[in-house]
Amino acid sequence: MGSNIRKKPASLTKVADIPGRDAAIAHLRSVDPVLAQLIDAHPDFDPRAWLAELPPMDAFGALVFQVMGQQLSVRATRSLLLRLEERFGGRLPTPADLLAASPEDLHRIGLSRRKVATLRAVADRFIDGRLSADALQKLPDQEIEARLTSISGIGPWTVQGFLIIAFSREDVVLPGDLALRRIIQHTYRLDHRPDPDEVLQLAECWRPYRSLAVAYLFQAAFENGKTRWASVRRSRDYRGAHPSR
Repeated sequence: MGSNIRKKPASLTKVADIPGRDAAIAHLRSVDPVLAQLIDAHPDFDPRAWLAELPPMDAFGALVFQVMGQQLSVRATRSLLLRLEERFGGRLPTPADLLAASPEDLHRIGLSRRKVATLRAVADRFIDGRLSADALQKLPDQEIEARLTSISGIGPWTVQGFLIIAFSREDVVLPGDLALRRIIQHTYRLDHRPDPDEVLQLAECWRPYRSLAVAYLFQAAFENGKTRWASVRRSRDYRGAHPSR
């Protein structure tokens, strides 16, 4: 399946060229000996390299990707994304494209009716100006979360991933992500799977570089094969996965 995904040109920012990388690495190494070992073991790690396996995405596309990925593995989400591209002539839909497609047509490619409704609500807000990439990018993380979670079907997990993918926000953690909680349990040799509050407590010392810390944890687990990230089903997206919303 991965060979069918359109590759981006090799133009992603290299980790060594990321502004402030040295300060971020130095901070994480100094506050967390477990992360220090992961950092030393991955000197050339690029936290955004995985995006090369996905089609280019603007802010709307990143939201589409996140909504599609609710309760799905990364592999399943990539497959679904490919079918969505095929439906729209080899590219991701614009908001207008998505609204022009019938809900049944979108459902037939594998999107649940609930996700179709959520994506149409997002597209409608991009069309009428209630949402825009430029406006969102100027807002702090908490305000972006407040605006997006007002849409039925979008919860904090969806927004957290969006902040990392669309805007490269540096201080984002995904406390409700089941895969991350499993990774933390294994990496930190805990006798239990941490709950979201425990993840936040552990991550407090990583501020203001929690996104990079989380990326190292995922990468190390993926490479070591201890947590099969591509096959782990993601945690429920709080309100986004709740049947009453």
